[in-house]
Amino acid sequence: MLPKFLLADNSLETPETIFVVHTETPRFIVEADIDDFWNNQVVHWIDGEPGDEKMISQLVESAEDFLEKEFENEELLDEENDD
Repeated sequence: MLPKFLLADNSLETPETIFVVHTETPRFIVEADIDDFWNNQVVHWIDGEPGDEKMISQLVESAEDFLEKEFENEELLDEENDD
């Protein structure tokens, strides 16, 4: 079973871009600048865009929450490694 969200990048083609991949239906990828993820997003729908704007908003918010927690976890790991 795949995780609900995955992080991806393509440092050779788009070094300043990060991707959050939603693996459950409706599948989509949020593409954004690493430094400005919350304000500069493009959503790529794999299964077709759902017609429900509220659902879209909730899905993108879940992707943002996932990324924020990943960044927080990365910071904690970096702090532990510095000790």
